[in-house]
Amino acid sequence: MKLLKLVPDKTNFGFMRWRKLAMAISIITIAISIVLVVTRGLNFGVDFVGGQMIQVTFDKVAEAPVGQLRTDIGALDLGESTIQRFGEPNQVSVRMRLSGDNADEVDAVTQRVTSMITTKYAAQGARIDGVDSVSGKVSQELLSTGVYSLVFAMLAIAVYIWFRFEWQFGVAALFALFHDVVLTFGFFALTQLEFNLNIIAALLTIIGYSLNDTIVVFDRVRENLRKYRKMDMIALLDLSTNETLARTVMTSLTMLIALLALLLIGPGVIFGFTAAMTMGVVVGCYSSVYMANPILIWLGVGPHSFVPESSPADRAAAKLKEGIDGAQP
Repeated sequence: MKLLKLVPDKTNFGFMRWRKLAMAISIITIAISIVLVVTRGLNFGVDFVGGQMIQVTFDKVAEAPVGQLRTDIGALDLGESTIQRFGEPNQVSVRMRLSGDNADEVDAVTQRVTSMITTKYAAQGARIDGVDSVSGKVSQELLSTGVYSLVFAMLAIAVYIWFRFEWQFGVAALFALFHDVVLTFGFFALTQLEFNLNIIAALLTIIGYSLNDTIVVFDRVRENLRKYRKMDMIALLDLSTNETLARTVMTSLTMLIALLALLLIGPGVIFGFTAAMTMGVVVGCYSSVYMANPILIWLGVGPHSFVPESSPADRAAAKLKEGIDGAQP
Protein backbone atom coordinates (compact mmCIF):
# COMPACT_ATOMS: atom_id res chain seq x y z
CA MET A 1 0.00 0.00 0.00
CA LYS A 2 1.42 3.36 -1.03
CA LEU A 3 1.75 5.88 1.78
CA LEU A 4 0.00 9.24 1.52
CA LYS A 5 2.43 12.12 1.12
CA LEU A 6 1.17 15.65 1.47
CA VAL A 7 4.62 17.05 0.69
CA PRO A 8 6.69 15.49 -2.12
CA ASP A 9 10.22 14.31 -1.45
CA LYS A 10 13.07 16.72 -2.13
CA THR A 11 11.04 19.90 -2.54
CA ASN A 12 12.94 22.97 -3.67
CA PHE A 13 10.83 26.01 -2.80
CA GLY A 14 12.64 29.34 -2.72
CA PHE A 15 11.29 30.57 0.60
CA MET A 16 13.98 33.20 1.15
CA ARG A 17 13.17 34.82 -2.19
CA TRP A 18 10.23 36.51 -0.47
CA ARG A 19 11.99 37.35 2.80
CA LYS A 20 12.03 41.14 2.31
CA LEU A 21 8.37 41.31 1.34
CA ALA A 22 7.40 38.98 4.19
CA MET A 23 9.39 41.00 6.72
CA ALA A 24 7.81 44.25 5.52
CA ILE A 25 4.32 42.76 5.82
CA SER A 26 5.11 41.44 9.29
CA ILE A 27 6.44 44.77 10.52
CA ILE A 28 3.33 46.50 9.20
CA THR A 29 0.99 43.98 10.85
CA ILE A 30 2.91 44.28 14.14
CA ALA A 31 2.48 48.06 14.02
CA ILE A 32 -1.23 47.72 13.20
CA SER A 33 -1.68 45.25 16.08
CA ILE A 34 -0.03 47.62 18.55
CA VAL A 35 -2.21 50.50 17.34
CA LEU A 36 -5.34 48.35 17.69
CA VAL A 37 -4.44 47.37 21.24
CA VAL A 38 -3.76 51.00 22.19
CA THR A 39 -6.82 52.51 20.49
CA ARG A 40 -9.50 49.81 20.77
CA GLY A 41 -8.15 48.02 23.82
CA LEU A 42 -8.82 44.43 24.85
CA ASN A 43 -12.20 43.11 25.94
CA PHE A 44 -11.04 41.89 29.35
CA GLY A 45 -13.10 39.22 31.06
CA VAL A 46 -14.04 38.87 34.70
CA ASP A 47 -10.58 37.50 35.50
CA PHE A 48 -8.98 40.85 34.66
CA VAL A 49 -11.62 43.49 35.45
CA GLY A 50 -13.39 41.98 38.45
CA GLY A 51 -16.96 40.82 38.92
CA GLN A 52 -19.10 38.16 40.54
CA MET A 53 -18.97 34.38 40.33
CA ILE A 54 -22.07 32.41 41.34
CA GLN A 55 -21.86 28.66 41.79
CA VAL A 56 -25.09 26.73 41.16
CA THR A 57 -25.98 23.04 41.55
CA PHE A 58 -29.06 21.45 39.95
CA ASP A 59 -29.90 18.59 42.34
CA LYS A 60 -32.82 17.06 40.44
CA VAL A 61 -31.23 16.68 36.99
CA ALA A 62 -28.19 14.80 35.74
CA GLU A 63 -26.87 17.71 33.69
CA ALA A 64 -27.20 21.44 34.20
CA PRO A 65 -29.24 23.29 31.51
CA VAL A 66 -26.33 25.49 30.49
CA GLY A 67 -27.80 26.65 27.18
CA GLN A 68 -31.12 27.73 28.66
CA LEU A 69 -29.35 29.37 31.58
CA ARG A 70 -27.26 31.48 29.17
CA THR A 71 -30.44 32.63 27.42
CA ASP A 72 -32.25 33.51 30.65
CA ILE A 73 -29.33 35.42 32.15
CA GLY A 74 -28.77 37.24 28.86
CA ALA A 75 -32.42 38.32 28.93
CA LEU A 76 -31.76 40.14 32.21
CA ASP A 77 -29.55 42.57 30.23
CA LEU A 78 -26.87 42.77 32.91
CA GLY A 79 -23.92 42.82 30.58
CA GLU A 80 -21.57 40.09 29.44
CA SER A 81 -21.54 36.87 31.44
CA THR A 82 -19.83 33.48 31.19
CA ILE A 83 -21.68 30.31 32.12
CA GLN A 84 -19.86 26.98 32.09
CA ARG A 85 -19.87 23.62 33.82
CA PHE A 86 -17.41 22.91 36.61
CA GLY A 87 -16.97 19.87 38.78
CA GLU A 88 -19.97 17.57 38.29
CA PRO A 89 -22.19 17.70 35.16
CA ASN A 90 -25.02 19.25 37.20
CA GLN A 91 -22.86 22.11 38.52
CA VAL A 92 -22.23 25.42 36.78
CA SER A 93 -20.44 28.68 37.47
CA VAL A 94 -21.89 32.01 36.39
CA ARG A 95 -19.32 34.79 36.01
CA MET A 96 -20.52 38.32 35.45
CA ARG A 97 -18.42 41.34 34.63
CA LEU A 98 -19.74 44.29 36.62
CA SER A 99 -18.82 47.84 35.63
CA GLY A 100 -19.53 49.58 38.94
CA ASP A 101 -17.73 49.34 42.28
CA ASN A 102 -20.76 50.33 44.37
CA ALA A 103 -21.42 47.47 46.80
CA ASP A 104 -25.18 48.05 46.86
CA GLU A 105 -25.41 47.93 43.06
CA VAL A 106 -23.30 44.78 42.91
CA ASP A 107 -25.47 43.11 45.56
CA ALA A 108 -28.65 44.13 43.70
CA VAL A 109 -27.39 42.56 40.45
CA THR A 110 -26.36 39.39 42.26
CA GLN A 111 -29.75 39.20 43.96
CA ARG A 112 -31.54 39.49 40.59
CA VAL A 113 -29.54 36.63 39.12
CA THR A 114 -29.80 34.30 42.10
CA SER A 115 -33.53 34.97 42.49
CA MET A 116 -34.16 34.24 38.82
CA ILE A 117 -32.20 30.98 38.99
CA THR A 118 -33.80 29.66 42.18
CA THR A 119 -37.31 30.61 41.00
CA LYS A 120 -37.21 29.60 37.34
CA TYR A 121 -35.20 26.43 37.90
CA ALA A 122 -36.88 25.25 41.08
CA ALA A 123 -38.13 22.12 39.29
CA GLN A 124 -34.52 21.22 38.48
CA GLY A 125 -33.53 21.69 42.13
CA ALA A 126 -31.40 24.79 41.57
CA ARG A 127 -29.29 25.58 44.63
CA ILE A 128 -26.89 28.50 45.08
CA ASP A 129 -23.67 27.07 46.50
CA GLY A 130 -21.76 30.30 46.78
CA VAL A 131 -21.21 33.83 45.53
CA ASP A 132 -17.63 35.04 45.19
CA SER A 133 -16.40 38.48 44.23
CA VAL A 134 -13.30 39.11 42.15
CA SER A 135 -12.07 42.55 43.14
CA GLY A 136 -10.41 44.96 40.76
CA LYS A 137 -7.13 44.71 42.69
CA VAL A 138 -7.01 40.92 42.38
CA SER A 139 -7.90 41.22 38.70
CA GLN A 140 -5.01 43.64 38.09
CA GLU A 141 -2.66 41.24 39.85
CA LEU A 142 -3.86 38.41 37.63
CA LEU A 143 -3.31 40.55 34.53
CA SER A 144 0.19 41.65 35.55
CA THR A 145 1.13 38.08 36.49
CA GLY A 146 -0.11 36.84 33.12
CA VAL A 147 1.92 39.45 31.23
CA TYR A 148 5.03 38.69 33.30
CA SER A 149 4.65 34.98 32.55
CA LEU A 150 4.59 35.71 28.81
CA VAL A 151 7.65 37.96 28.95
CA PHE A 152 9.69 35.63 31.16
CA ALA A 153 8.79 32.62 29.00
CA MET A 154 10.00 34.40 25.86
CA LEU A 155 13.23 35.57 27.49
CA ALA A 156 13.97 32.14 28.97
CA ILE A 157 13.44 30.57 25.56
CA ALA A 158 15.81 33.08 23.94
CA VAL A 159 18.50 32.33 26.54
CA TYR A 160 18.08 28.59 26.00
CA ILE A 161 18.44 28.93 22.23
CA TRP A 162 21.49 31.18 22.65
CA PHE A 163 23.10 28.55 24.88
CA ARG A 164 22.17 25.65 22.62
CA PHE A 165 23.05 27.34 19.31
CA GLU A 166 24.44 30.90 19.17
CA TRP A 167 23.21 34.32 20.26
CA GLN A 168 22.03 35.15 16.73
CA PHE A 169 19.62 32.20 16.86
CA GLY A 170 18.29 33.42 20.21
CA VAL A 171 17.60 36.90 18.82
CA ALA A 172 15.87 35.44 15.77
CA ALA A 173 13.67 33.14 17.87
CA LEU A 174 12.77 35.95 20.28
CA PHE A 175 11.66 38.21 17.44
CA ALA A 176 9.58 35.39 15.94
CA LEU A 177 7.87 34.78 19.29
CA PHE A 178 7.28 38.52 19.73
CA HIS A 179 5.68 38.58 16.28
CA ASP A 180 3.32 35.71 17.16
CA VAL A 181 2.25 37.16 20.51
CA VAL A 182 1.71 40.73 19.24
CA LEU A 183 -0.38 39.54 16.28
CA THR A 184 -2.54 37.48 18.63
CA PHE A 185 -3.08 40.55 20.84
CA GLY A 186 -4.00 42.53 17.74
CA PHE A 187 -6.48 39.85 16.68
CA PHE A 188 -8.27 40.07 20.04
CA ALA A 189 -8.26 43.87 19.92
CA LEU A 190 -9.79 43.76 16.43
CA THR A 191 -12.46 41.13 17.13
CA GLN A 192 -13.14 42.19 20.74
CA LEU A 193 -13.38 38.56 21.82
CA GLU A 194 -13.17 38.19 25.59
CA PHE A 195 -9.59 38.23 26.82
CA ASN A 196 -9.23 36.17 30.00
CA LEU A 197 -6.89 33.71 31.70
CA ASN A 198 -7.73 31.08 29.08
CA ILE A 199 -6.20 33.34 26.43
CA ILE A 200 -3.02 33.73 28.51
CA ALA A 201 -2.83 29.93 28.57
CA ALA A 202 -3.35 29.90 24.80
CA LEU A 203 -0.54 32.44 24.30
CA LEU A 204 1.86 30.36 26.39
CA THR A 205 0.91 27.32 24.32
CA ILE A 206 1.47 29.30 21.12
CA ILE A 207 4.94 30.28 22.35
CA GLY A 208 5.75 26.63 22.97
CA TYR A 209 4.39 25.49 19.60
CA SER A 210 6.15 28.23 17.65
CA LEU A 211 9.40 27.52 19.48
CA ASN A 212 9.13 23.82 18.68
CA ASP A 213 8.81 24.53 14.97
CA THR A 214 11.62 27.09 15.05
CA ILE A 215 13.97 24.72 16.88
CA VAL A 216 13.41 22.00 14.28
CA VAL A 217 14.39 24.38 11.48
CA PHE A 218 17.33 25.81 13.44
CA ASP A 219 18.68 22.35 14.20
CA ARG A 220 18.66 21.48 10.51
CA VAL A 221 20.29 24.82 9.70
CA ARG A 222 23.09 24.07 12.15
CA GLU A 223 23.61 20.60 10.66
CA ASN A 224 23.78 22.02 7.15
CA LEU A 225 26.16 24.80 8.23
CA ARG A 226 28.60 22.11 9.30
CA LYS A 227 27.92 19.95 6.25
CA TYR A 228 27.99 22.52 3.45
CA ARG A 229 30.91 24.79 4.23
CA LYS A 230 30.80 26.75 0.95
CA MET A 231 27.04 27.02 0.33
CA ASP A 232 25.42 30.44 0.14
CA MET A 233 23.43 31.19 3.32
CA ILE A 234 20.18 31.92 1.46
CA ALA A 235 20.41 28.62 -0.41
CA LEU A 236 21.27 26.84 2.84
CA LEU A 237 18.20 28.26 4.62
CA ASP A 238 15.99 27.24 1.70
CA LEU A 239 17.47 23.75 1.82
CA SER A 240 16.95 23.44 5.58
CA THR A 241 13.36 24.67 5.38
CA ASN A 242 12.54 22.28 2.55
CA GLU A 243 14.07 19.36 4.43
CA THR A 244 11.80 20.02 7.44
CA LEU A 245 8.75 21.02 5.39
CA ALA A 246 7.02 17.63 5.52
CA ARG A 247 7.27 17.51 9.28
CA THR A 248 5.98 21.09 9.64
CA VAL A 249 3.01 20.51 7.33
CA MET A 250 1.96 17.25 9.02
CA THR A 251 2.25 18.66 12.54
CA SER A 252 0.40 21.85 11.69
CA LEU A 253 -2.30 20.07 9.71
CA THR A 254 -3.14 17.62 12.49
CA MET A 255 -3.31 20.51 14.95
CA LEU A 256 -5.56 22.54 12.66
CA ILE A 257 -7.97 19.64 12.07
CA ALA A 258 -8.59 19.34 15.81
CA LEU A 259 -8.75 23.09 16.36
CA LEU A 260 -11.11 23.75 13.46
CA ALA A 261 -13.48 21.07 14.77
CA LEU A 262 -13.52 22.80 18.16
CA LEU A 263 -13.86 26.19 16.50
CA LEU A 264 -16.89 25.18 14.41
CA ILE A 265 -18.81 22.79 16.69
CA GLY A 266 -17.15 23.20 20.08
CA PRO A 267 -18.74 24.91 23.09
CA GLY A 268 -18.82 28.68 23.15
CA VAL A 269 -16.88 28.97 26.40
CA ILE A 270 -13.66 27.82 24.69
CA PHE A 271 -14.20 29.71 21.42
CA GLY A 272 -11.67 32.43 22.30
CA PHE A 273 -9.06 29.89 23.40
CA THR A 274 -9.56 27.84 20.21
CA ALA A 275 -9.44 30.93 18.00
CA ALA A 276 -6.18 32.03 19.62
CA MET A 277 -4.67 28.57 19.17
CA THR A 278 -5.78 28.36 15.52
CA MET A 279 -4.22 31.70 14.73
CA GLY A 280 -1.11 30.77 16.71
CA VAL A 281 -0.52 27.61 14.65
CA VAL A 282 -0.72 29.59 11.40
CA VAL A 283 1.46 32.54 12.42
CA GLY A 284 3.86 30.21 14.28
CA CYS A 285 4.63 28.28 11.10
CA TYR A 286 4.94 31.52 9.15
CA SER A 287 7.28 33.16 11.65
CA SER A 288 9.59 30.13 11.81
CA VAL A 289 10.29 30.53 8.09
CA TYR A 290 9.90 34.23 7.34
CA MET A 291 10.79 35.85 10.67
CA ALA A 292 13.50 33.73 12.26
CA ASN A 293 15.44 32.69 9.15
CA PRO A 294 15.89 36.13 7.52
CA ILE A 295 17.20 37.57 10.80
CA LEU A 296 19.98 34.95 10.72
CA ILE A 297 21.06 36.37 7.36
CA TRP A 298 20.98 39.98 8.58
CA LEU A 299 22.96 39.07 11.71
CA GLY A 300 25.74 37.61 9.58
CA VAL A 301 25.28 33.90 10.29
CA GLY A 302 26.84 31.75 7.57
CA PRO A 303 29.19 28.84 6.90
CA HIS A 304 32.12 31.28 7.02
CA SER A 305 31.26 32.29 10.60
CA PHE A 306 30.16 28.90 11.94
CA VAL A 307 32.66 26.27 13.00
CA PRO A 308 31.94 22.75 14.26
CA GLU A 309 31.06 22.54 17.94
CA SER A 310 30.70 26.31 18.14
CA SER A 311 27.65 26.72 20.37
CA PRO A 312 28.07 27.51 24.09
CA ALA A 313 26.56 24.14 24.96
CA ASP A 314 28.95 22.32 22.64
CA ARG A 315 31.94 24.25 23.98
CA ALA A 316 30.94 23.42 27.56
CA ALA A 317 30.59 19.75 26.62
CA ALA A 318 33.99 19.81 24.91
CA LYS A 319 35.66 21.34 28.00
CA LEU A 320 34.01 18.75 30.21
CA LYS A 321 35.26 15.97 27.94
CA GLU A 322 38.79 17.43 28.02
CA GLY A 323 38.67 17.50 31.81
CA ILE A 324 37.56 13.88 31.99
CA ASP A 325 40.23 12.77 29.52
CA GLY A 326 42.88 14.73 31.38
CA ALA A 327 41.94 13.15 34.69
CA GLN A 328 42.36 9.63 33.34
CA PRO A 329 45.76 8.02 34.01
